[in-house]
Amino acid sequence: MDSTEPLEAGPSLERLRSVFRVYDVRTDGEQLVYYGEPLVPQDQLMKTVWPLFREQGYEVALSTQMGEYVLVAEPVTLGPDGIPWKNVILFLATVLSTLWAGASWYHVNPLTHPVEAMLTAWPFTLAVLGVLGTHELGHYVMSRYHGVDATLPYFIPMPTLIGTMGAVIRMKGQMPDRKALFDIGVSGPLAGLVATVVVTAVGLTMEPVTVTQATLNSANTIEVQFGYPPLLKALASAMGEPLTYDDPAKSVNPVVIGGWVGMFVTFLNLIPVGQLDGGHIVRAIIGERQESVAALVPAVLFGLAAYVFYVLDVSNATVLWVIWGFLSMFFAYVGPATPINDGELDMNRKLLGLFTFVLGLLCFTPTPIEIIP
Repeated sequence: MDSTEPLEAGPSLERLRSVFRVYDVRTDGEQLVYYGEPLVPQDQLMKTVWPLFREQGYEVALSTQMGEYVLVAEPVTLGPDGIPWKNVILFLATVLSTLWAGASWYHVNPLTHPVEAMLTAWPFTLAVLGVLGTHELGHYVMSRYHGVDATLPYFIPMPTLIGTMGAVIRMKGQMPDRKALFDIGVSGPLAGLVATVVVTAVGLTMEPVTVTQATLNSANTIEVQFGYPPLLKALASAMGEPLTYDDPAKSVNPVVIGGWVGMFVTFLNLIPVGQLDGGHIVRAIIGERQESVAALVPAVLFGLAAYVFYVLDVSNATVLWVIWGFLSMFFAYVGPATPINDGELDMNRKLLGLFTFVLGLLCFTPTPIEIIP
């Protein structure tokens, strides 16, 4: 349809008139398309029209087409439409990749003993996917609560020491206000940290793994040393369980490594920059001043890399922080989500945000991992 008559769906043209002068309306499938001229700045325009479309069941965005301003509205869809096959396939692939990685922590060769490797390594897989999945589901549940369209978690399989590069969800809807931005940002780290504490506590009560003397003496053996953050050390101390052993053939149960993964992921996600959870939380707390904080993050990470290299003399961790320094520059450039309603956040949420960052610091260690040939 191409006309200036009001559409049956969506808000009336009269309600848009004060901020957007419409001169053409069309439908494109389920989309409602309004061509016109903004009469106010973009942030004020969206603050006015977004709730109007939302109450009619549409998500609206302002764009340009061939030099013309266009409001494009699509029906709000929350949750998956049918079976999310991509999510399922990636999850199954990550199960296999973490089983493969976990087998090495239990000192079982998955090539020569595939069945034994799967039967032995499943606690590690459950631990790693449990903490990662709980983190992302925290975001997903809170997104649904605030009516923001988001995908189910995408797990990322990768042949690394833990078998994965983590998991992500993708936000498809706009952020209505700072409260929603904060709740969605903070829910992942807090939910994931609860799962992490449970996984770590369970792992600490499990029997350590033992490697044979032949493996210890092999020229192909690589020693991996984990830097345990304060939170993990505190849990071990409270439970009276060791993290290191006098016998070099013994090491903590791999489920503890799953807890370590949860803490490491929590800290990384709370780095206060861009689309990371920390960036969302800081943006919700202090508004556009978040850009000043984000600008400092790369310098801090590069400084940390220099400290680890020159003072602690650990090259593996140095590379890690250099990579994250460059990643933080990219995240800072992209920036966090901008809420439609940018009003002040309440004090209780601000205090919860500060508490969450304190927990994040308890998950930090300057040398998370060191590989010794």
